[in-house]
Amino acid sequence: MLQLQNIHHTAIICSDYERSKKFYTEILGLEIIREVYRKERDSYKLDLSLNGQYLIALFSFPSPPDRISRPEAVGLRHLAFAVADIEECILDLSKNKVSSEPIRVDKLTGKRFTFIADPDLLPIEFYEV
Repeated sequence: MLQLQNIHHTAIICSDYERSKKFYTEILGLEIIREVYRKERDSYKLDLSLNGQYLIALFSFPSPPDRISRPEAVGLRHLAFAVADIEECILDLSKNKVSSEPIRVDKLTGKRFTFIADPDLLPIEFYEV
């Protein structure tokens, strides 16, 4: 049996490195662990953490293909972040000109959640815990 411990990170490829770096660090508030430019690939790799836990590896590559988001496609659907107060989260996002979908309620848990899109339209969920 595999002895998995946790998710190590999620890799995201962006189309505009500086725009996505700003979104994930300044708007979502993730912290930079390390930033590396890989000259041989003309690519950046930005390791990001949340509360000291490595979470996202943000990559840039020259001319990556667009991601299919809608209609729902096979594969990774979205990232989800736990938040204490969904309304406060939406207010903070709106201060940074990030709009969210209307708040929904999870029929199974009764918990509230909403979605936004990152600069490349990757769905990001905020789930009230």
